[in-house]
Amino acid sequence: MIAVFDLDGTLLNTIADLAAAANAALEAGGFARRSLAECQSFVGNGITKLLERALPAGEQTAENIAKIRPAFFAYYNAHLTDFTRPYQDIVPLLGALAKRGVKLAVASNKYQYATEKLITHFFAGILFVAVLGQRENVPVKPDAHIVREILAAAHETEQTCLYIGDSEVDMQTARNAGVRVCAVTWGFREKEILQAYRPDFIVIRPLEILALI
Repeated sequence: MIAVFDLDGTLLNTIADLAAAANAALEAGGFARRSLAECQSFVGNGITKLLERALPAGEQTAENIAKIRPAFFAYYNAHLTDFTRPYQDIVPLLGALAKRGVKLAVASNKYQYATEKLITHFFAGILFVAVLGQRENVPVKPDAHIVREILAAAHETEQTCLYIGDSEVDMQTARNAGVRVCAVTWGFREKEILQAYRPDFIVIRPLEILALI
């Protein structure tokens, strides 16, 4: 059995640091800042989409994204753990799953360097069979590639996998991969948005996941 977790909004509350980095990038390009709530609605499809959505209407061009990207990465790489924290009971959940022999993995649209750094920083004592983020020439979620890559590495099948995430991107990813999906309501999307995708399970607290495995 393997539990594949999304990162942002599922394992870690990263929105404050993501918003700060997005605003640092916007300011570097001479654009207006965005609110925390706005930034929360922009995340889920990787950094390029975050920056595109953060730019003002009429300014969402490839040239502007390329112009502000370096400032985002420079800020975020230096500050990605400033305000980010695991959600309550995530660490006990991961520990309990591991004790039961459940394999653990991460499938994120955050770029690989930051994904690995955050997992190492916050979950140093927990073994993950795979920690995968956005990489060059690899399709991002909701493409199913990342889940299939994890299953192959873990020697697991679609039938022995539970995918856990907080966004519509995660619901679509799981469906595209043909695996069961658990929607979590403590992350970046409202419960009503997640219900529209008819997930196999919806939980409001991390430890509820133990009853599903």
